[in-house]
Parts: sequence; C-alpha cells; structure tokens
Amino acid sequence: CLGCVAHSPGESETHVYQRHVEWSYQGETGPTVWGALDPSYGMCGAGQQQSPIDLHAAKHVEGSEIKTRYEPAALSVVHNEHVADLIDNGHTIQVNYGAASHLGLDGQEYALAQYHFHTPSEHTVNGQHRPMEMHLVHQSLDGDLAVVAVFINEGRHNKAFDPIWTHMPHRKGESAHVEHISVDVDDLLPSDLSTFRYSGSLTTPPCSENVRWLVVCEPIELSRAQIEQFAQVVGENNRPVQPVGARLITVDRVVLEVE
Repeated sequence: CLGCVAHSPGESETHVYQRHVEWSYQGETGPTVWGALDPSYGMCGAGQQQSPIDLHAAKHVEGSEIKTRYEPAALSVVHNEHVADLIDNGHTIQVNYGAASHLGLDGQEYALAQYHFHTPSEHTVNGQHRPMEMHLVHQSLDGDLAVVAVFINEGRHNKAFDPIWTHMPHRKGESAHVEHISVDVDDLLPSDLSTFRYSGSLTTPPCSENVRWLVVCEPIELSRAQIEQFAQVVGENNRPVQPVGARLITVDRVVLEVE
C-alpha cells in the first residue's frame, strides 16, 4: 500500500472520489479479484511487474549513490478508510509528512509524502514474512514514486514509535493532528540502510507499475505489545507476494548518506 500522496496532476478530488471502488484484503473483494473489481484496477491482475515479491537470488552490486534529507515534522496520524487520490485507497495507519524531506536516487529527487505500516510484512525474504513492514513513500516532481520499505521484527520496545502509537486512531476515517509533537524519520530507521532494489508496483489498487522499491536489508524492532496494538486496530493488511518473472533484484551495499 503506498498511501496518500497528492492526486495525479489535472485530476480533481471529486473526480477521484467518483472512481473509488471498495476493496479489501480478504473475502469477495480480496487480492485475488482486485483486477476484476473495476477497469482502473486491471493492472492488479494483468501486470507483469507487481509488488510485493519474495526477495531471493539477489545480485550484489556496488550501487549508485543515495542520499536522504529527512527533517522532523509535526505528527499527523490517519486511520485510512479511503483517500482522495489514485495512489491508495488505504487500509492502514498512515503518518502524513509535511516537512521538506527528500530522497536522492540516481540523480533524481523524491519528496517524502507519508509513511505507513503493514502486518505481516508484504515482502518476504526466502519465503519468510516478518511481523510488520513500514513503507516510506516518496514522489518526484514528475509524479514518479520511490518507496523505502523497512522490515519490523519482534524485539525490544522502540521508543521512537511511541508518539505514533500513543496517538493511533482506532476507527477508520479518524485522524490525529498533534502539532506540539514532532517525529524524526531518521530515528525510525536502522543504522545500515543497504537495500534490495527492484522495479515494481503499488501494492494496493490500482496496482500501477514503474515504482522504484528499496527494501532495507537490516530490520528494526518493535515490542510484541507494539506489534499487537497495530494488529488489533488494523488487522492483517498485506498483499500476497507476486511473481518475480524476469526482473532483476539487486543488493546495494552502499550505506545511505544523511545530509
């Protein structure tokens, strides 16, 4: 799920709402039928470069330079029911990001729009899920998307997530705007940000492709209580892994540089 980013240029919010079609992670509107729910969701069934995937047989490379510039931002947490854009019809807890924060990748700059969470993880490594996965969604001025995904294991209590978990809305459509609390994304990330990289898609309808995925090799930890709190509020919200096909998966050993 790639969350609430600005809607496509030239499309009004009213027009986008009219195109909203209900989908879910289970049952009659679950992932196996997403492609048939609406013509705009066709790529969910017909796409050849879909996400998530199982990360295996990766090729090790000395990858291109990556730079991050994440500034602390006031906390704004949303429990999505649906949102007014074509990027996501979200079913998750999402933290909207208003600060001037960017990811530099292969000479292109992407602004951090939001980050959100899935349980269990959407990507797998050698067929194994992790308890959770965090997606940091970035968008370029041209509308291109780059997503940094971070695996979450069960372990010690993670204080960096306390502001988000404390203000987590419990009902769909609710939001919490806490101007006096700021969250620094750098505190949520592991120290080594070497990544698996591949070309994929949105993991929710409309499953649009040409999304650049950077899945961080080193996981972070949340306590069992923190993981269970999210699961109780949201429930399982992961799309099953999709065929890799002929795509190349690389492992970039370069550590991201924080400006």
